[in-house]
Amino acid sequence: QVQLVESGGGLVRAGESLKLSCAASGSIFSRNDMAWYRQAPGKQRESVALLASGGTTTYADSVKGRFTIYRDNGKNMLYLQMNSLLPEDTAVYYCNLVNYNYLGVRTGVWWGQGTQVTVSS
Repeated sequence: QVQLVESGGGLVRAGESLKLSCAASGSIFSRNDMAWYRQAPGKQRESVALLASGGTTTYADSVKGRFTIYRDNGKNMLYLQMNSLLPEDTAVYYCNLVNYNYLGVRTGVWWGQGTQVTVSS
């Protein structure tokens, strides 16, 4: 079992910044990918940023150059620094972790409860 707890959401104005945090605990394998997803009202959940176990990062086109994903493995923390926020960034943001075994086989997918980010114009 893995537990993920997000924090850092809130209400900001367009152009401002927020930093989301995700605290991970439980059976976290040494090989895992972590990511941030978001879901706006009436829309499907979408990937925002991925940080693979090897360190590779992938961003949605809509957030490239504005958002940065990074982690502190010593503290089992994942972060999302969000700059130059836009009203269209308004959504519930979810932390995601995927565990892989030593063969590279996915063994579990975990989600946090989400944190609301609201950007006013």
